[in-house]
Amino acid sequence: MLEAFRGESYQKVDSKARVLIPAGFRKVLAAADPVTSDNPRPRVVMIYGDKRRNFVECYTVVDAAAMEQRIRALPEGDKWRKVLEVNMISMSLTVEVDEDGRLVLPPRVREKLGLTAEEMKDGVETAFTGLLDKFQIWKRATYDRDIRQVAEDVLDELPADMDILSLLSGARPGGRD
Repeated sequence: MLEAFRGESYQKVDSKARVLIPAGFRKVLAAADPVTSDNPRPRVVMIYGDKRRNFVECYTVVDAAAMEQRIRALPEGDKWRKVLEVNMISMSLTVEVDEDGRLVLPPRVREKLGLTAEEMKDGVETAFTGLLDKFQIWKRATYDRDIRQVAEDVLDELPADMDILSLLSGARPGGRD
């Protein structure tokens, strides 16, 4: 059975920009990126592109490679390939998990999340959210404001008596996709 990133967890970022990865997430990362002499610790591919997003999306090296293959399959010179290359490849970093199970958030990632040195000194909280083959890192205040509102807005589109699990069978409210 494939391991998956699931659940949400809140972790403080310390003054050195280190944040503990939830234990379940570390297990998935380790399974997808086993320790070798070349890679003594599991790695995370952190994507901070796409200015419309208020979070950083994180992949295992295996899932990042699968996404890269899908991008490579698009025609060279295609404008959508270029958008994907810039936002998902160029605006990404591969970060090693430290021996204590933490990530050091690089400057670009801190900038994307809106984490300031003053907040980190005080121990600002992040939200880690599992999404099966990836996870997101949010600034907790942004997560609490944005993600829950988005979920409520989408649920408001569904008929009150519709079981959301029926979406798995292809059912769509009003016949829409």
